[in-house]
Amino acid sequence: MPLPNSNKTNMLIDEDLRKHIEASVAIALLEDVGPGDLTAELVDRSEVAKASIVARVQLTLAGSPWVDEVFHQIDSSIKCHWHAMDGEKLAANTVLCEIRGSARAVLTGERTALNFLQTLSATSTATTEYVRAVAHTNCRILDTRKTLPGLRSAQKYAVRMGGGFNHRFGLFDAILIKENHIAASGGIADAVIACRKLHPNFAVEVEVESIAELREALSCKAERILLDNFSLEMLRRAVAVNSDLGSAGAKLEASGGLSFEDLVAVAETGVDYVSIGALTKNIRAIDLSMRFAD
Repeated sequence: MPLPNSNKTNMLIDEDLRKHIEASVAIALLEDVGPGDLTAELVDRSEVAKASIVARVQLTLAGSPWVDEVFHQIDSSIKCHWHAMDGEKLAANTVLCEIRGSARAVLTGERTALNFLQTLSATSTATTEYVRAVAHTNCRILDTRKTLPGLRSAQKYAVRMGGGFNHRFGLFDAILIKENHIAASGGIADAVIACRKLHPNFAVEVEVESIAELREALSCKAERILLDNFSLEMLRRAVAVNSDLGSAGAKLEASGGLSFEDLVAVAETGVDYVSIGALTKNIRAIDLSMRFAD
């Protein structure tokens, strides 16, 4: 079942994400509108409005299905006509969407719709910048679980729109053995063995903090290894150690508070992935506005 006011972007929405969109929009409207929009009652019920959402800055668009759903839940007769698809890179002053419908309803939904679009476009735009910076390498940009509470599905969608890739969604869909798991399990080898017994159909990723721990994780045949807070020199050594194993090696992921300024040098060490919490955590809302026609 497609989302209301469907556009081409909605072909990217699966059933789970569609349900998330409906639920997150309902919560957002309850938070903002509550029992009713007191100020919008000043507007005649019969008045029809035409409005445009305009980008004030360059951006990678993300979030149009959330905007569609906001207006659908307020008044299903509102029509949203999008001039761009999520994932498109757009210049400042681009008209993103034109909206027509009840003036009361459009005014009521304005802030909630823009909140979603500004936040998700911020994530996709930041991701685009990181992806572009490492395009000359084979390194892929990953997100993390450091997302805004309640918006994980939305922000991970936005990362994909920006050209990045999703790390595990949560604690239930992938195994990542971290420092405290290792300590509680008695060591890397014991932790890996236990995970393989408990969840034989899942690949295992292990977080390591030294070359010695890397070697131990490789000896356990971990499919992926997270290199936590490694210096550039250590990253190069890790790539060399892993390369010596050929096809028996693991995929390497660099992580640990990496800034944009560090990114290119890290990617050029030869790691397969760089995971960036800032894509979803340290974002600044994209500057958008909704303009009503006279």
